[in-house]
This record gives sequence, structure tokens and C-alpha cells, in this order.
Amino acid sequence: MMILQFIDGNKKNWETHVLNVYRLFEQIKCLLFFLLIHLYYRMLYNQPSALVGRTDVASVTSWSAPIIWEGTFDSTLIDSIYKQQNLTIATTVFALGKYTRFVKDFLESAEQHYFVGFRVHYYLFTDQPESVPDVKIGENRSLTVRKVQSLNRWQDISMGRMEKLEKLIENELASEADYIFCLDIDTKFYGHWGVESLGRLVGVIHPWLFDTPRNRFTYERRPKSQAFIPAGEGDYYYAGAAFGGSLEDVHHLTKTCREQLSIDAANSIEAVWQEESHLNKYFLLNKPSKLLSPEYMWRDIHESAAQIKIIRFTNQMLPVFSYTDMVCPHRLPIRHYESVNG
Repeated sequence: MMILQFIDGNKKNWETHVLNVYRLFEQIKCLLFFLLIHLYYRMLYNQPSALVGRTDVASVTSWSAPIIWEGTFDSTLIDSIYKQQNLTIATTVFALGKYTRFVKDFLESAEQHYFVGFRVHYYLFTDQPESVPDVKIGENRSLTVRKVQSLNRWQDISMGRMEKLEKLIENELASEADYIFCLDIDTKFYGHWGVESLGRLVGVIHPWLFDTPRNRFTYERRPKSQAFIPAGEGDYYYAGAAFGGSLEDVHHLTKTCREQLSIDAANSIEAVWQEESHLNKYFLLNKPSKLLSPEYMWRDIHESAAQIKIIRFTNQMLPVFSYTDMVCPHRLPIRHYESVNG
């Protein structure tokens, strides 16, 4: 009996010893893993410089907001920082009428270039859900299709878009996402668009007016409109095709623009560039915390400019008027897009 007790006691001690060794081994594995990750991100990005950088463009605004150009950030480093935050980026697009033809290119190119490696939830608003193509969406990424009323005029779509975005943020996104970008559907990604673009309130500098003096910006110049910006005022001209930021800030933006659009409608006036005019008025009074260069909303993949080192995102269809005509100071610009359903 004593021999059996001795053997049983030794067996229990041995099992405890093995379990302790196993636990120690698992702890060492975890420490090695985190050490390797630490060394990986320590070694594979270049040392930042306080003296060397791009000299052909401005990389900061007069209110100290960064302007993001190729060569002003290290994607390896910034990705490693944001990966730890486990973020979700909501992304909204509207495809009404024949604009559904752009959905496939938009989604397929986004899956190749847009916030790769991060959680993305696309929200597609369309009057033709049955026309939405089957596009393979990657892991931790999703697509929600919402049916909306058909509208014939681009101006009516512009007005309705701000209200839809406002309500989406209010009713759904608070527990679903950390940031939101609102993009046009007649676009395509050609290069990296990542977490370097995230900020509290983000505007994109217009690709046709980034090197134009503000007296030639196509702001709304009629005092009767809520989008009115007097001559001699203005910072940059921002594209209405892309804007974003935190849920709180974009909600305030969309709510304000929706209210201002409604006041204009009640006064029988329509701002020259609809919601883009109101967006520019909002950004004048509420400065963006980050600006994206025209790389993030370029004119066309076949066009070039000395300052544009990479084309990340472009229009797929341009307005039928000449932008040279548009910026002539003696002409009133007219937004002349093709009919949505034509």
C-alpha cells in the first residue's frame, strides 16, 4: 500500500511538473512572437527626418493640418500603429439609374487598394438592387445594399445623399464603425488608399483647382444661398466626390449641409455645385483636421501632373463641360452631368 501511494504521489508531482513546463513554454512562445513583431516593425521602416522631405508641395496647412502626399508618410509604420486599434471603416456610395454600371469597377478596385488588411463595410445605396453585380468581398469586409427611391436629377440625388448619410450614422454606425468615408461611385482605385487618410474631419483637394488662386475657385457667389462664400475668402477648393472622418464629425457635416440645402430649396435657389458648394462652405467654417492631396481624387488615369507621384483614385466619367471654361472668372460654372437615367 505504501509503495502504491509513493508511486501515485510521484505521478501527480510529475504531471504538475509537466504542466508547469508546458505553461512556461507557451509564455516563452508568446514573448518571442511579440518580440519578433516588435523587431519587424522597428527594422523595416526608414528613420523619419525633420530636415528632408518633399519640397515641391505643401505638406501642412496654415492651421497645422497635414496634407497627405506620396512621400509624406511610411505605410508600413502607420499600418502597424492603426492595426492595434482594430478599426472598422464604413464606406458609402450611391448608384442610381445607369450609375450602377460603375459598381463592379469600384468594388473590385477597392478590394485591391482600399484599406487592405482592415475591416471595411461598404454601404451601397441604389434604386436597382437587382443590377448590383456579384463581386467577391474579402475576409473581414462586407457589402450592404440599400434600396432607395429613383431620382432623375443629379441635384436631387445630391440633396438626398446628405440626409441618407446623416440617418445612417445616427441609426446604425455608432456601434458598427470607427470612421466613415463617403465616395462617388463613378470612380476607380488605382493605388494604395490606407489609414494615412484617417482623421477627425477629412477633405480632399479638388484635382482641377489645387494649383488655382482662390479668386478663381467655383464657390457659390450668390449671397442668397447658404453656401455663399464672398470673394477674397476661402482656403482650398474641396472635391465633393470624397470626404470622411470620425462618425461624430461627419454626422455634424452631413446634418449641417442637409439643413443648408433645405433652406436653399425653400428659397428657390440651388447652389452652383449642389452639395459640393455646401461642403466647401462647411470646410471654410469648420477646418478639416487632415487634407488629402489630389492623388486621392485625380482627374483621369491618363492625365499627369508634376506633383502627382501616384494616382490612387480617379473619376471614371467626367462632366461634359470644359474645366478650362469652368475656372474662367467671367463665366458662371454650370454643373452639366448626363441625366442619371438617360
